[in-house]
Amino acid sequence: MTLSSRIGEQPAQTQVRKWSAKEFKELVLGSGLKVAVFDCDGTLWGGDAGSGFMNWSLEQGLVSRSVTDWIDTRYRAYRAGQVSEVEICGEMVQMYAGLHDEELRSAAARYFNQFLRPHIFVEMADLVAALRRDGVELWAVSSTNRWVIAEGMREFGIPEERIRAAQVRVANGIITSELVDVPTGEGKAVTLRSVGLEAPDAVFGNSLHDLPMLEMARCPFPVNPSPSLIEAAAKRGWGYFRPAAAEGVSAAVAGE
Repeated sequence: MTLSSRIGEQPAQTQVRKWSAKEFKELVLGSGLKVAVFDCDGTLWGGDAGSGFMNWSLEQGLVSRSVTDWIDTRYRAYRAGQVSEVEICGEMVQMYAGLHDEELRSAAARYFNQFLRPHIFVEMADLVAALRRDGVELWAVSSTNRWVIAEGMREFGIPEERIRAAQVRVANGIITSELVDVPTGEGKAVTLRSVGLEAPDAVFGNSLHDLPMLEMARCPFPVNPSPSLIEAAAKRGWGYFRPAAAEGVSAAVAGE
């Protein structure tokens, strides 16, 4: 049996296969992976850390009233379809320009510990730990800001040099508005190619924003997929896995 058939290759018109936790873990660990790439929000934990951290930092008074009003207006326009995904993800890191990098790192640690750590998918934490023990090279790619993702990946044992997330340049410890990377959609595939990952062994993602990098992988693994990603998976003959804690969660909460 070929690897592609093992991960669920089937005619596009058939219903996409849902893997059990046991099937999923055995499939991943039995695929001979050397490099694995993970999306974060909705894939490793429940919820959207990008908008969550933005709203929390506004409540904490980390930015000025004028910045608060600006990003609130922009986010409302994004929700109305008037601002693109890549624009809003970039602006959600540019909003901190002028602040100290260490201040944002500290804030991100507080946010992660309070709001994200309790929602880490147990099955995914166990899987990442098993892959790390097997010596698999692990990467994280996310459109959420790098401060939060770095804290999350500390929990998963993925080093900062293998994190690609929404990021601005920091000069002399001060955050600037100069964008470094905004990996979302096709941008996720671009950022992987920029570090030499033309065809990673495995990619794990939960939404259509992850589809371009899922298509790069020898073994694509949709995890906690949104309805639109399930539809795309069915067309491509992929299966998917839904963590127990994510059963019944809506696509909006899951991070699409």
